[in-house]
Amino acid sequence: MAAQQQPSASPASGRLWGGRFTGKTDELMEQYNESLSFDRVFYAQDIAGSIAYARANVTTKILTQHEFLEIAKGLKQVLEEWRTDTFLVTKGIDEDIHTANERRLGEIIGTDIAGKLHTGRSRNDQVATDLRLWLRDELREIERYLIDLLKVVAERAQNDISLLMPSYTHLQRAQPIRWSHWLLSYGAFFADDLLRLREVIKRVNRCPLGCGAVAGNAFHIDRHAMAQELGFDGLLPNSMAAVADRIFILETMQWGSTLMMNISRWSEDLIIYSSGEFGFVRLADAYTTGSSLMPQKKNSDSLELLRGKAGRAFGQMAGLMMSIKGIPSTYNKDLQESVEPMLAHVKTLKDSLLIAARVLATLTTFPEKMAAALTPDMLATDLAEYLVRKGVPFRETHHISGRVVALAEREAVPMDRLSLAQLQRVDGRFAADVLGVFDYERSVEMKDAAGGTSRRAVEEQIQHLRGVIERGGG
Repeated sequence: MAAQQQPSASPASGRLWGGRFTGKTDELMEQYNESLSFDRVFYAQDIAGSIAYARANVTTKILTQHEFLEIAKGLKQVLEEWRTDTFLVTKGIDEDIHTANERRLGEIIGTDIAGKLHTGRSRNDQVATDLRLWLRDELREIERYLIDLLKVVAERAQNDISLLMPSYTHLQRAQPIRWSHWLLSYGAFFADDLLRLREVIKRVNRCPLGCGAVAGNAFHIDRHAMAQELGFDGLLPNSMAAVADRIFILETMQWGSTLMMNISRWSEDLIIYSSGEFGFVRLADAYTTGSSLMPQKKNSDSLELLRGKAGRAFGQMAGLMMSIKGIPSTYNKDLQESVEPMLAHVKTLKDSLLIAARVLATLTTFPEKMAAALTPDMLATDLAEYLVRKGVPFRETHHISGRVVALAEREAVPMDRLSLAQLQRVDGRFAADVLGVFDYERSVEMKDAAGGTSRRAVEEQIQHLRGVIERGGG
């Protein structure tokens, strides 16, 4: 944490808003109001925005070229102090990152020049710029992490394509599928998350700088030039909306909550599949823990934490909605409450994506356990479809197949152990080739339509997933 130095004697001196205030601020209020303890993470974005703003003010004639160069040089020194953790915070003055940077700039180059920097600018458009710059870069990093997870999904789906397992509805065994098909079901969810993220980034990456406190800039500053310098895709068109907007943070949290919901469901499946009752997979030791009492235990803590942290992400989103919903236009100090949950939310997303990708990459599968969980009654639909291919209406074949299931239960034998004669007593249209229905590989290969679980259909899904990854932001 940066060191602290003592403030100047005048109670309101040094503050960006201090002109009309002479009384000393309550010490508790100072602590309650300050944001430097968390918004210091925006130091680089705040300085980049200030340099762009100063450059644009050369054109407005607010600054000379010499003054701009001095400001840029001084701000680069401030940037280096933050980077090297040598920046000295002035207690009671540096309430936020904007105040701290401008105060330090004045010490370096003198207040005669530094004092011109804020002309026409408000902390309202300044913080909105910082937030958008920071969040844009973080979301791009999150995009890379999500792509890494999707690459692991695609690679494992390709490598493990021969593994067969039960699918589940209502947590009851349903139909045979490829393990790869299960992987790709979540790959499809995560791919949609990726597409949604790319849309969120576009809306985040719009420039509020030059909007002032609320009504706009009075010096004809070139907002387009500043936006271009800072890498924004365009401008926010209304100054009041620009300084009031925290929907871009809320939308990020809504997106993040959806991602965490998908990760949580994925985690729950793997927790179940890794249990002793299933034994389909085993997590690497690096992502599990043991019991302090029971030596045999190997707990899926990584997956349980992923599932649990989804609740935290939802709470951050809901909390911000409650903070925003009742405030009038435009900027109100309530909006400061968007920053800390945003920082925590982004960290949770990044950590969770990294953990999820590593868990999946190091997961051990047990094909024999998966195969042992397949049972002939899971082919009851295949049996109904056998008669459909003989021209029998499906609603009738469904009933016939159900009678075969009931017969097997009464006889206490698996369906594939019923004799042809027994099957024909249920329905005379069963022929000798009906016994070929009781083949799990045949069952999955019959599901060959797009999106199905046949080898060809699964490989098609893998290619589609890779295409989503490769298309990038476009």
